[in-house]
Amino acid sequence: MSEPLWTSSEVAAATGGALSGEAFAVTGVSIDTRTLEPGDLFVALAGVRDGHAFIDQALAKGAAGALATKPGSGARIIVGDTLAALEQLGVAARVRAPRARRGAVTGSVGKTSVTQAIAAGLKLAGPAHASVHSYNNHIGVPLTLARMPRDTERAIFEIGMNHADEIAPLSRMARPHAAVITTVGPVHVENFATGEVGVARAKAEIFAGMPTGGIAILNADNPWFALLKAEAERANLRVWSFGSAAVCDACLIDVAPDGEGLRVAAEVHGRKIDLTLRQTGVQWGLNSLSVLLMLEALDVDLDIGLRALSEFAPLEGRGTETTLAIAGGAFTLIDDSFNANSLSTTAALKTLGARPAPGRRIVALTDMLELGDMSASLHAALAKPIAEARVDLVFCAGPLMRSLWEVLPSTRRGGYADSAAELEPRLVDAIRPGDVVLVKGSKGSKASALAKALAGLSVGAGEMG
Repeated sequence: MSEPLWTSSEVAAATGGALSGEAFAVTGVSIDTRTLEPGDLFVALAGVRDGHAFIDQALAKGAAGALATKPGSGARIIVGDTLAALEQLGVAARVRAPRARRGAVTGSVGKTSVTQAIAAGLKLAGPAHASVHSYNNHIGVPLTLARMPRDTERAIFEIGMNHADEIAPLSRMARPHAAVITTVGPVHVENFATGEVGVARAKAEIFAGMPTGGIAILNADNPWFALLKAEAERANLRVWSFGSAAVCDACLIDVAPDGEGLRVAAEVHGRKIDLTLRQTGVQWGLNSLSVLLMLEALDVDLDIGLRALSEFAPLEGRGTETTLAIAGGAFTLIDDSFNANSLSTTAALKTLGARPAPGRRIVALTDMLELGDMSASLHAALAKPIAEARVDLVFCAGPLMRSLWEVLPSTRRGGYADSAAELEPRLVDAIRPGDVVLVKGSKGSKASALAKALAGLSVGAGEMG
C-alpha cells in the first residue's frame, strides 16, 4: 500500500489542531464535494457558502476526515481557522520535501498554459507535482502545496493576482527556486492607480519568496522587462531572458504555422533547436522558450523539455481547434473563449491572420473586463489587428465591445448585440462551409456560450478533426 499523503496526526501537528474522532489517513485534499475523491481530507472553508454545511456530504462521498472549526459527525481535525490551517498544511508539505526543486509562473497572459506545459516536462523527468486548472489564488496555492506528495522531486505553481500585495505572500508560501513572468500588460488595470506600471510591480512580487541566487525568467520583448529585471536583481536573483534578441538566453529565431501546429526555431543557451508544436497561437514561440528555461532551472534535460512541448496539446478554451461538419461541408472553430484581454486577443487575431482559411475568417468577440479607464480605447484598438488579420466578419457582444463595433468598417460588421446570448442566433446563422471562426472574450462576458453554440452546429459525422 502506498504511503498516505497525510495522517491525522501529521495534519494536527502542522495546523496546531486537535483530533476529534478516530485517527485517519488521507490520499488527497479537497475543498469541494463536487470534485472530492474517496480518501480525501475535506477542508471546510468559509465563503459564500460555509463548507461546514457540506461535511456530511463529503463523508458520505468517502472523505477520510475533515478539517473544521467545530466537532461533529465523522473524524475531524479541529482548528481555529480553516483557511489559515490550509496555509499551514501547505507550508508543512513544502518543508517535508526539502530537496524538491520548485518553480512558479505568473504574468498577464498565458500563466495556466505555460504552467501545464512545464508540468508535462517535470512529469517526464521524475516524481513531480503541479497546480491544476487555474488554482493560483490565496486558496489555490496553499491547496496545491498541501496536495504535494512527500517524495516530490520537482513542482510548479501558478500564482495570479487581481490587486497589489496578493502575489508576495503566495510566493513566500511556495518559496520558488525559479519564476517565470510570461508577460505584463493592461490586465486588471482598473485595480491599479498607477496603471500598467502597477501591474508590472505586482507581478514582480513573485520574487519576494525566492532564495538568493534564484532564477527570474523574463520576457525581454515586453516593455516592462527593464523594470522587472531591476526588481529581480534587487532581490539578488539571476535573470534569464527569452525574446527575439540574439543576446537573450533563449532567442526566438522564427515561428510559423506548420500544418495543424507551429514550427519554432530558436537558440537556447547556445543550442539551436527546431521544434514542432501542437499549439497554433503565435505567442507559443515565446511561451515555449519560457517553458524550456524553467525546465532547465529545475534541472530537467533540454531534450525532455522538447519532447514534452512537442506532445503538449492546447488546453480547453485556450485555442483548441475543431473541424465541424455542417450541411454542405465543414467549418473550423477556434475556441479561445476561456478568458481575454487586449494582449491575448491581439495574439489570437495575429494567429488567425497567419493561418490559411479556405473560406472566410470570422471573429466573435465579447467584452474584455477589468480594463478600467483604458477599456474603450483598448476595445477600439482591436480594429487594427483585425484588419491586419484580414478578418472578413466581426461579431461583437457586450456594451464594452461597442467601442470596437463603432470603428469597424461596414464591410466587416457581422453583427452586434448587448450580450452573448442575444448575439448567438445571429452568429450561428452566419456560418458557412469553409469558414474559420475565432471565439474570444472574458469569462464573465460569456464568450464560452458562443463557442458551445457553434460546436452544437455539427451534424452527421460530428467532429472531423
